[in-house]
Amino acid sequence: MSYQSTLPLEPTAAHADVLALLRMLPGREGHWDELRDATGALREPWRQFFEHVRDGGIGGLVGLEQARASVAQQVRDNDISYNVYADKGEPRPWALDLLPFLIDHDSWAVIEQGVMQRARLLNAIVADTYGPQSLLAQGLVPPALVFGHPGYLRAVRGFTPPGGQYLHIVAVDLGRTPSGDWMVVGHRTEAPSGLGYALENRLIVSSLFADAFRELRATRLAPTYSQLISTLAAAARTTMSDDEPGDSPHIALLTPGPFSETYFEHAFLARYLGVTLVEGKDLTVRGDKLYLKTFNGLERVHAVLRRLDDVFCDPVELRADSTIGVPGLLQVMRAGNVMVSNVPGAGFVESPAMLGFLPGIAQALLGEPLALPSVPTWWCGEALARDEAQARLSAGLLLPTWPGHYPDGPPGMASGPQSLADWRARIDSAPDTFTVQVPLPYSCTPRYEAGMLAGRPSVLRVFAIADMAGGWHVMPGGFTRLAAERQASASMQMGGSSVDTWVLSNQPQPAAPFSLLPSPMRPADLARKHRTVSSRAAENLFWSGRYGERAENGVRLCRLILGSLEANDADTMFGTLTELAAECGLIFSADVFARSSPSAFERALVAGLSEQSGTAGIGQCLAAQARSSGEVRGRLSNDHWRTILAARNDFRDGLANLTAEGPHDRVALVDLLEYLATQLSAISGAQGDRMTRDEAWRLLFAGRHIERVWAMATFLRVIAEQGKLATAEGFDLLLQLFDSTLTYRSLYPGRLEVPALLDLLVVESTNPRGLYGVYDRLRTKLAQIERAAAPMSAQRRPPFADLMPAVDVLPSLEALCEADADGRYANLIALCDKLCDYVAAASNEISARYFSHASTPTAQVA
Repeated sequence: MSYQSTLPLEPTAAHADVLALLRMLPGREGHWDELRDATGALREPWRQFFEHVRDGGIGGLVGLEQARASVAQQVRDNDISYNVYADKGEPRPWALDLLPFLIDHDSWAVIEQGVMQRARLLNAIVADTYGPQSLLAQGLVPPALVFGHPGYLRAVRGFTPPGGQYLHIVAVDLGRTPSGDWMVVGHRTEAPSGLGYALENRLIVSSLFADAFRELRATRLAPTYSQLISTLAAAARTTMSDDEPGDSPHIALLTPGPFSETYFEHAFLARYLGVTLVEGKDLTVRGDKLYLKTFNGLERVHAVLRRLDDVFCDPVELRADSTIGVPGLLQVMRAGNVMVSNVPGAGFVESPAMLGFLPGIAQALLGEPLALPSVPTWWCGEALARDEAQARLSAGLLLPTWPGHYPDGPPGMASGPQSLADWRARIDSAPDTFTVQVPLPYSCTPRYEAGMLAGRPSVLRVFAIADMAGGWHVMPGGFTRLAAERQASASMQMGGSSVDTWVLSNQPQPAAPFSLLPSPMRPADLARKHRTVSSRAAENLFWSGRYGERAENGVRLCRLILGSLEANDADTMFGTLTELAAECGLIFSADVFARSSPSAFERALVAGLSEQSGTAGIGQCLAAQARSSGEVRGRLSNDHWRTILAARNDFRDGLANLTAEGPHDRVALVDLLEYLATQLSAISGAQGDRMTRDEAWRLLFAGRHIERVWAMATFLRVIAEQGKLATAEGFDLLLQLFDSTLTYRSLYPGRLEVPALLDLLVVESTNPRGLYGVYDRLRTKLAQIERAAAPMSAQRRPPFADLMPAVDVLPSLEALCEADADGRYANLIALCDKLCDYVAAASNEISARYFSHASTPTAQVA
């Protein structure tokens, strides 16, 4: 078959404006053609579609190209993406094609009945496996196929969920045979993906072909999502205590986090359903109940819509190395205090080997044959099946029976299905691990590309949603994937794409269609309500602020040190500079060699700039800031986030280039630090100008000011302890560290007076870096946070005012200027120590109160 030949389509009055200008590649031999029948004529749904497309104003190639560009623009504007692990976590733009996948009413009736039956059957299999295990006793399912599967969880044995409903969402993958019949190729029961992407596809494509969508009576998707949230809420109510007010259970969508392959879908689906998006570290178990850690304390969670693989859900009873699960989740589930959808442990029915046993199971459990056949499949763990497969299917596909048994497929295999030829010896050595399947030539779905219609193999994923009365509802549509060019299997990771899926009804659609999308708002609806701030978001913003301020202070100090080492009086300030560097983490405190000479000190200073240095230096701070900010990516503007990444990456790359070949270039290093200082100023500005002023932002502000008080107090204390406060060198260094040189010189030209210096750097409230002013603004912000949070009586926590005395009780300027006979400013040094203690106590209290929700203060690791 040639992929280059074209087949002109004769124009008719119905489609002259569109199809007459398109070239149509011939269908693939041996595949069902979704677009044309055996005579080459358009199938009726597609004929009507192109007619309505013409009438809707999308005429000719220009209109189709504009529509395709609009799809790409909406994908970019909505930041629709998915992560591929081979891309090292870099998100790919979502691949969405222009034309929909059309399913007529008669075909859909067959699919709907078959999928409903499959959902009932799969739920019954899971219930039997964790209950009476009659299927195993009767030999209808081989025990090795169940107990050998990593998806079977012994910790779930004997557990019965509310209403006996183990599965609430079931996905069934379907392909069309060359004769046009539908056939099941697989099931997804663990944490089925695609519901969010299916909805996003619908919102984009239906808006472009609005007339065709309306006139073809495409069935809407919103009632399915309404059914899903209704099912979750009904199951969740069974876990509520009698003393809990209202009838609104708290539902959370549990995601592995931003690096998950389908994280965009998780976030989008949570917003659309109106549930809370959480990660495992947002949740905690207390007294066999599940709670969300929020800024205002612990909030009970009654239902969890899970997007986390089974084995990672609970590190206590499942995988101990899981850092993304919730310790104790299974115990809460067994206690009947949370509903988890789907119940962990259902993944074993996803094995392709199960397909071969389903006809007998359906007769045993449902008393009826399968409405939709499965792709012929043989599990090699059965000798007769293995012999038949090897005898009859030299071109069969070889699949791993269990996921993860061979991380990269069976030994010697590339990923994906493989030909059976030359694999007989390996099958004989480990038969249980192999499954043989007849290759299914998927139907070819039309795809618009570069002025032509080309057919690509397609797989349809259909979703069934349970209700709590034993029934199932099938979403009229689904998630259709197309294979990449010259690929036989439809895989997004392998370059495939997705299309919107329209089920064409023979009944008129409602005049006012139901939707879960927000309705137009009225002024009365705009009550000032703040969204829930999870403890994780608050903590990451708090530490993002601290690390950003710490990096700024480190850059300022490092630049001054490098400039001072060239001065004639470098020896005079050498001890002070090394002590400042050690106190601020730029060098190791115990590094005696670094304190031996200016050259050794400079080498240690430069070595400590790297992320891998082990010090708490600039590189480490930038990396930590990027990690913390990445956890709250949704709260940052695009420019803000890009600047954070650029600051970290530019400094890391620039530093590597400077030190790659022998000794560093001091001038180039100073230039690099100056550029970084500019980037950090931009980040600070974005935090002040482009973020919502909610409680989480106030914690970011508090984090910056805690770090600023500590840094300025440390600078003052070290220079005072070193006896440099009253020297010209000490004066100049402090003014630069406090960024107050111009202000001091304009107020006191030519004078080096300690009282004037301390007045400006400590007491003067109008100085943005004046120590008392920064401290007082921190106290004010903490008081605002305290008022916004839960009442102190309920938390039994000491008020921040008790931890941080007011400014008016701190030492006066006169007391700070007192020096003993040795020139030592004891009151100033004592003040600096106290201020560092105060902000450390405040940091610990913030952590215990809003992040860990501990009953006693716990230390926060810096």
